[in-house]
Order: sequence, then C-alpha cells, then structure tokens
Amino acid sequence: MSYAQKVIVHSKSGARNALESLVAQFISDGVRFVAVVGKDCALIEGIIDEIVIGDGSDSTRFILTSSHPGESLEEVMQFARIVAEGTGEPQLVEL
Repeated sequence: MSYAQKVIVHSKSGARNALESLVAQFISDGVRFVAVVGKDCALIEGIIDEIVIGDGSDSTRFILTSSHPGESLEEVMQFARIVAEGTGEPQLVEL
C-alpha cells in the first residue's frame, strides 16, 4: 500500500506497537505531513518524530507532524487540507 503525501493517524486505542513499520512506510512513500488525533495523540506524534529523526545521521528524513488533542477527526481533516506541506487529499490511517 502506498500512502498519500498527507496522512491523518486516528488513534482509537492509543496503540503504538505498529508505529515503527508504519513510519518506515511513510518515509519510503514520501509522506510529507502526518497529523495525529485521538487517544494519546501527543505521545504518538512524539514517537513518530523520534522514529523519523532516528540517530540524526540522515538529514533527508523529514516529516512535518502535528497532534490534535481535544479536536475532532473532521477538524483535523480540515486542518490537513490547508497545510502547505505535501499535496493532495489527506489519507486516513486508523490505529
């Protein structure tokens, strides 16, 4: 599966065990923006940032991220549509 340049991660369970492989796929697919909404969204955003940065030796690894505690999925969808990083319609990924 190939991911869009803009992704919204909707955390229903707060699960973080699949993030390593998910973020690796985001990087491989050229995802430019990830917004996280739902349970533990701020924590999940931080983990995504850490995975993207890795050991810091690869300066080409970059994904703009944001977390949206207390916001609805629809609000985050609207936000993602106007973010300048990346093009196209945001893709929803559920955890």
